[in-house]
Amino acid sequence: MQIGTPLSPSATRVMLLGAGELGKEVIIALQRLGVEVIAVDRYDGAPGHQVAHRAQTIDMADGNVLARLIDSEKPAIVVPEIEAIATEALLELEAAGVCRVVPTARAANLTMNREGIRRLAAETLKLPTSTYAFADTFAELKVAVEGQGGIGYPCIIKPVMSSSGKGQSRVDGPDELAKAWDYANAGGRVNKGRVIAEGVVEFDYEITQLTVRAMGVDGKPETHFCEPIGHVQVKGDYVESWQPQPMSTKALERARAIARAVTDNLGGLGIFGVECFVKGDEVWFSEVSPRPHDTGLVTLATQRQSEFELHARAILGLPVDVSLRNPGASAVIYGGVEAEGIRFEGVDVALRVPGTDLRLFGKPVSFTRRRMGVAVAEGKDIEEARSRAKEAASRVRPVGDSAA
Repeated sequence: MQIGTPLSPSATRVMLLGAGELGKEVIIALQRLGVEVIAVDRYDGAPGHQVAHRAQTIDMADGNVLARLIDSEKPAIVVPEIEAIATEALLELEAAGVCRVVPTARAANLTMNREGIRRLAAETLKLPTSTYAFADTFAELKVAVEGQGGIGYPCIIKPVMSSSGKGQSRVDGPDELAKAWDYANAGGRVNKGRVIAEGVVEFDYEITQLTVRAMGVDGKPETHFCEPIGHVQVKGDYVESWQPQPMSTKALERARAIARAVTDNLGGLGIFGVECFVKGDEVWFSEVSPRPHDTGLVTLATQRQSEFELHARAILGLPVDVSLRNPGASAVIYGGVEAEGIRFEGVDVALRVPGTDLRLFGKPVSFTRRRMGVAVAEGKDIEEARSRAKEAASRVRPVGDSAA
C-alpha cells in the first residue's frame, strides 16, 4: 500500500459523493492519512465542501453528469456517502475499471433502495425481518395493509429511497393511511411513488452494529465488530445514541451473525451500519448503510478509532482497531429556526459539562428539525454519558435573523 502526496502527480485521490456531517468527518480522517479528497454534494457550501481539497456541486442522481465528473477528476476510489446517487453509473464505471467504488458498486446500488436490501436480507439470506410489502399506488398500499393476509395495523410506511427518517411515519389505523402515503411521496429523494409498508416489530430496543471489513495480514478481508450502539429515534431520525448497549450474549451473537451475513454478501472494504431490532434474545434485521452511520457519531467519544477513522483506514487497505476506550453518548443539536448563516449561543456553557465535546456541522441553512450539530460525551457508564450529552446539547442555542 502506497499513499502519495496531495495535489501532486503521486496523489492518492478519493472522491466522496455526499459531503454532509458524516462525509466531513471521513474527509478529515482521509486527509490525516495524506489523501487528496474531492467532496461532491447537491448544494454549495456543504460541510464536507468546507474542508476538502476541492468541492464540486452537481446533481448526483444524474448518471451522465456524475460519470463526466468522475472522468474529469479521475479518483482512484469513489465513496458514496448518501443514497440519492445514480448507482447504475457507478456499476458501469466500476465494471470498466475506471475507479473502485466503496464498498462495491453493487452494495451502493442495493442499499440505496430499501427494496433491494430488504429482498436480499429476507428472501436471499433468509434473515428475520418485519413483514413487508411494496406499493406503487395508494390503491396497492391499501390492499397491502388492509387486504386478506395483509400487514395490518399498526404499520410503518417509508419511501423506498430516503434517509434520516424523511417520509417515514407510523400508521395506527385506516384514517391515517392516505396521509402517510402523501408524506412518503414527499419525503423520497428519487424514484418517488414507490413505498414500503412494514409490520411493527414489538422490540425492547434498537441497535446499530457497526461492522468493518478491512484487509487482513494475509491480503484477504476480515470482519471486525464495534461494541453495539443503542439509540433513540423520532420519526425515523436518530436523536440520541450511546455505546455500549447492554445485550444478552445470545442477542449479541445473533446480531453479529446477521451483520456478517449481510456484509459478507455485499463485500468490499469499509464500515457498515447494520440496524437491528432486539427483544430479549431475539434479533430482527432492519436496514444497512454501507458507510458511517449517524448513530455512530458517538464513537467520536468512545472508541480508539472513530467510525470515520475506521472507514478511512479500511478503504485504503490499512489495519483497524475497533476497541472501546470508555462508555459514551451523543445527543443531536437541531436548528430550531428557519434561517441562513445561523449563530450558536451557549457553546462555552455546553463545553463546561464534564467529559463533553461538540461538532457544529456548518450547514449553510438551518431548518427547525435539521441536524445542525451534535454533543458527544464520555462517562463512567452510559447513564452518566447520556446525561452529560443531553445536557451539553440542551445548552447550545441556534439563533438566526435572516429568512431561509
